[in-house]
Amino acid sequence: MLSTSTSRRRICWGVAALVFVAVPANAGGPKPNPDTATSSHCSSAQYHQFDFWLGDWDVFEADKRVARVEVDRVLDGCALRERYNDEDGKQGQSLSIYDAGAKAWRQTWFTSRGEFLAIKGGLESGAMVLAGAFVNADGPDKLVRGTWTPDGNDVRETAITSTDEGKTWQPWFDLKFRPRAASTKANDINALKELDTEYQAAVKINDVATMDRLLADDFTLVTGSGKVYSKSDLLEEARSGRVQYEHQEDAEQTARVWGDTAVVTARLWEKGTDNGQPFDKTVWFSDTYVRTPNGWRYVFGQSSLAPPKP
Repeated sequence: MLSTSTSRRRICWGVAALVFVAVPANAGGPKPNPDTATSSHCSSAQYHQFDFWLGDWDVFEADKRVARVEVDRVLDGCALRERYNDEDGKQGQSLSIYDAGAKAWRQTWFTSRGEFLAIKGGLESGAMVLAGAFVNADGPDKLVRGTWTPDGNDVRETAITSTDEGKTWQPWFDLKFRPRAASTKANDINALKELDTEYQAAVKINDVATMDRLLADDFTLVTGSGKVYSKSDLLEEARSGRVQYEHQEDAEQTARVWGDTAVVTARLWEKGTDNGQPFDKTVWFSDTYVRTPNGWRYVFGQSSLAPPKP
């Protein structure tokens, strides 16, 4: 895992050595649909050393949500299955099981981008250590050492990396797993308002990365003059820096939710220059969002000029 993007963060599972702190089964967050019938072959304590990881988690870095992870029991309770979805659209799964013959834990990790890793390890001084080495075709080989530590109902995961065979180590990431809150209309409305405010702030400073993350790939904007813009049009405009904003703030913001679809409306004040020519206008807009496995995405926008003042 890397601190610069969740997609890159999760690559470390496919490339490195990981360390997990073993804790009692009830130390983690809420457990999503565990198998109630555990095989008699997998009932010993060794098979439950990863139980702290069971849960439905929102994953945060510096208080910013970067992924959702679900871990549950499969195969009559003998294995743990991880399902991972990050904010960049990357998906991954892992299977972890205690190998009684080898007296070691084994894990396989694979992603929607063709990454694969098989790692093994065991308890060392109260911590679960899973080790592996990544032979990097695009850079130096590396080792990664990560630690998962329960913190109340949360789990904190940190990692360090080494490119000199473990002689020196550098910080890699610091993540917090928090039990996923039940989706409610009030939560959705607050989240949507925050997302729409975040998007307008990104437009104001031509923040291409944030705009790219929030806009759906098939996004469309229709303006009051009848012009139609795609996601690529808006990103290209932001990259060019042609439009410079002094103000890009909304007011009278409302959000309405219907299942996995929502509409945010607000009055937006825009003031700045376009190719050096000043503009100062107020528009009303309606932004449509759709819930995806990776969170809400902005799919359609429509704006119209506010009526003239009497």
